[in-house]
Amino acid sequence: MIVSDLLQIEGLHAGYGRIEVVRGVSLTVGSGEVVTLLGSNGAGKSTLLKAVAGLLQPSAGTVKLGADDVTGVAPEKLVRRGLALVPEGRMLFGSLTVKENLSLGAYATGVDEAVLARVLALFPVLKERFSQRAATLSGGEQQMLAIGRALMSKPKVMLLDEPSLGLAPKVVGQIFEALDELRDDGLGVLLVEQDANLALKHSDRGYVMRGGRLVVQGSAVELRCDDDVRLAYLGSWHRKEQSDADMEP
Repeated sequence: MIVSDLLQIEGLHAGYGRIEVVRGVSLTVGSGEVVTLLGSNGAGKSTLLKAVAGLLQPSAGTVKLGADDVTGVAPEKLVRRGLALVPEGRMLFGSLTVKENLSLGAYATGVDEAVLARVLALFPVLKERFSQRAATLSGGEQQMLAIGRALMSKPKVMLLDEPSLGLAPKVVGQIFEALDELRDDGLGVLLVEQDANLALKHSDRGYVMRGGRLVVQGSAVELRCDDDVRLAYLGSWHRKEQSDADMEP
């Protein structure tokens, strides 16, 4: 259940030098809500996450965490205020152990044993690999560690960029089951995900981004039923469901 808007983005513009990539984006993420951002490669999704996370200075617009304007605030300060980013590519410290990577996630707040226990309950394999170097983990285990590291900072909002990229379906399922539990805990999640059908199944609402702008928004159910969205992003899923239906007696 949505309690309040934890993250509010209003009229955000951002880019690289003279190249504007994000053009006037406005969206919200509530407490206990997963919001998916869909769009083709180059639509501006990752650039938007970087601007929200303080890795890229917006040229216009505002970002608020609760009632606080945090537009352009440095990433390390945003972490202390309750915003965590899980970047595409995970960006782990490969030479450090699972334990050390998780501890680094809590650098701003200090290691909370209850939070650590929650992370290890969500991803039990990390407990088994606790003293193992991150570079030796499988891709799925590394993604779990990246999410766990972000959770160690006790975020109110988590930005999650392409968590399923290159992973086996079974592992992807485990990650999204963990997201469901985190939503029940009250965490707000802004999710960028290449598998649109999977993302919408685990989301409350969604936005479609094209050319740096938001062009469609609605509940996850509405987007799954929108003909234009299905054609552009859910085509393979729609064809499979239709094929399965044709095979039924």
